[in-house]
Amino acid sequence: MSRVLVDGSPAEFSPGATIGDLIPDHDPSMCVAVIRPGLVSRSETRQFLLKTTAGELVIETTPAGHSFGWSDIPSDLSVRWQDRVSVSFGSFSAGFSPSRRPSRYERGDVILGCGGYDPSRSVLVFARRTHSADHGASEDGGQIGVVIAGRGVIDRLSPGDKILGIEPVISFSESVDAFTTTDLTLPVSDGMQIISHIRIEVQGANGSSGYSAEAAESVELLLLALRSGKFLCDQRMSTHIRCDTLAGTAVPNEIGAPRREGAVMMRTSGKKQGSVYIYTEDLPRSLAHTMVGQVVHGLELARIAHEGDIFRVTVIPEKCDLVGFELSDALAYTAIRDISLTSDREGDGRMIISQDPAATLDVLSARKVTVKTVPDSQVIDIVLDDEHAPETCKIFRDITGLKFHMIGRLPLFFAFDDVFLFNTKIPKTTNIKPENTPDDEVTAGILAMTNESRKGVGMVGIRTSDNSEFGPTSEPFSGTNIIGSVLDLEKLEALKEGDMVYFREVSG
Repeated sequence: MSRVLVDGSPAEFSPGATIGDLIPDHDPSMCVAVIRPGLVSRSETRQFLLKTTAGELVIETTPAGHSFGWSDIPSDLSVRWQDRVSVSFGSFSAGFSPSRRPSRYERGDVILGCGGYDPSRSVLVFARRTHSADHGASEDGGQIGVVIAGRGVIDRLSPGDKILGIEPVISFSESVDAFTTTDLTLPVSDGMQIISHIRIEVQGANGSSGYSAEAAESVELLLLALRSGKFLCDQRMSTHIRCDTLAGTAVPNEIGAPRREGAVMMRTSGKKQGSVYIYTEDLPRSLAHTMVGQVVHGLELARIAHEGDIFRVTVIPEKCDLVGFELSDALAYTAIRDISLTSDREGDGRMIISQDPAATLDVLSARKVTVKTVPDSQVIDIVLDDEHAPETCKIFRDITGLKFHMIGRLPLFFAFDDVFLFNTKIPKTTNIKPENTPDDEVTAGILAMTNESRKGVGMVGIRTSDNSEFGPTSEPFSGTNIIGSVLDLEKLEALKEGDMVYFREVSG
């Protein structure tokens, strides 16, 4: 019998066995990492650590910058000039031909330019903002790298700051015979390693002593981002992988720490605020990241993953969110976990609409939780149509709270005949573009939102009968975005204007 390692545990297999034979319960839509026996090599990456008097930053070279003599840059260069869009160090001699024309640059770009179109007076330029300028660069724009860590240092650089040193980043890498795959029919071979998932332990987990709530808010958002058990690799860099499931969500900066190998961080500012990062290399601390966990199994999968890969992720502990539970189910759930539950009302058929404390780590550290409930008759089940109206469904989840819990809420604004209208507070910056508008008829039970082509933009409505002229918000079809359907139409009859209505999202 031959042997392989499956998630770190030895397993024996017979000739002809496949990956699927060794992990029969694995979801075939999610990839696994496969590492065949090979050598571990020490290599220089295409990254350089630049040390300055204002802090450290890491540069990843572009193809044009691979051959640039990074080690030849003098270690005592000072800030030559700065403005709101860029800062430069100089000068030194380099060999290239200035183009005498402007180019466009993004924040974090590193440019080789020169003063007076004289390469003997070359400068290293760092873009602070997106801009177009003539930095005396070559015809291709002169971008030789991009800052992947420490962008805040660029903003802090000022006259008098100097480069203290620049050195290549050294890494230890596996042989190239390592890859990800969703093909569970792939034959296994002797000595192969298979990693099926990543396991993360949250910040604040103290082993047998329980949990501390030092990062309760940010950890709660990590649990929310990964509650599906899937990590979508939206970006693959040499130092990290990133999942944008919760991008655009505000995250508090609770735990500042160096980004060590295996660290799980969430971004707290910038365009990707709310994104989850798993680091595969050591980097300095970033003021725009907060520590939310640590990979305790499967880091090899993060190292090998490619953009677009989806793999299984387990976070310890699981999210303790009782909102949307029936009270009887919540009592059973908390009893197993030795958590004391107190409810505002007792009895069957009651649905939990809020809990205190709200964050998982606060609940686990206190070992108690208090909940508020409503009768099941006040909770309306809905199915949202992400396939045909993804953007409008996202907006609906944001304004109702379904983004964070299984149950959301909206006040009933107006009810007449067969139409029920719900008041919403849509941020002025939110655009509700026409999406999934009906053609010839709206059937009973359709849930819709008015798009930006009408004055009542953002209004949510339900119709209890078919209509071939107007949508659920009483707008023409062109102003109606269909976002889903209501499963409990009979519950609408008991609603009065001003009532708070609770929506529970269920799968179709």
